[in-house]
Amino acid sequence: MSSSFNPALVPPGVSAPAVGARTQPVRPSVQAPQGPAFADVLRDTTGTNPVTFSKHAVQRLERRNLAVDPASMQRLQDGVDRAAGKGARDAVVLVDDTAFVVSVRNRTVITAVGTDQMKDHVFTNIDSAVIA
Repeated sequence: MSSSFNPALVPPGVSAPAVGARTQPVRPSVQAPQGPAFADVLRDTTGTNPVTFSKHAVQRLERRNLAVDPASMQRLQDGVDRAAGKGARDAVVLVDDTAFVVSVRNRTVITAVGTDQMKDHVFTNIDSAVIA
């Protein structure tokens, strides 16, 4: 390494390094991240919001005499959580004898179909099916 320096590389107002002095590279200061960890945010956004029912879905449940007990509701919730974990957008979640068409992103049941209505029913605009 030579003991000379190039004055063209020294910015104005900065003194030249002493002869034979070693310069240390300047390290930018790194601040610790602020706020919650990504894993915490992801865990909070997946599965904490309860599944809701659209007005249309509630009407279909009533008209078709389909009951949703707490155990079925939990299975539906778990099915939606699993679909969300796989990146689904719209899914059919099968819980016993009932098929729920769910907007996974909104966590909203769009409609519900019982066994009697499933015989001639075609599910369209879905990207996933979950057996819960």
